[in-house]
Amino acid sequence: MKKFDYIVKVSEGLHARPAGLLVKCAKDCSSDIKILNAGKSADAKRLFSVMSLGVKQNDKITLTAEGNNEVNDLEKLKAFCEKNI
Repeated sequence: MKKFDYIVKVSEGLHARPAGLLVKCAKDCSSDIKILNAGKSADAKRLFSVMSLGVKQNDKITLTAEGNNEVNDLEKLKAFCEKNI
C-alpha cells in the first residue's frame, strides 16, 4: 500500500464538484483508493462516501492506493490533487 498526504486548497473543500472530479479520477485507477480525514475513511470511487467525510479547505487528507498499479495510480491522484483541489 502506498499513501500521500495533501492539504485541500479549494475554498469549498471536497464539495460536489471537486469531489466528483476526484471520484472520476479515482475510478480510472485499477487500485483500491481510500481517502482518510479526521479518523474517518472513504472509498474514493464513491461520491457520497467522499462527501460524507466533510473535508474543508485546509484539511489534511491522506490518499491510499493498494493494488497492482498502486505507484502509478497514486502519482496520478497526486497530480490531480495538486491541479484541482
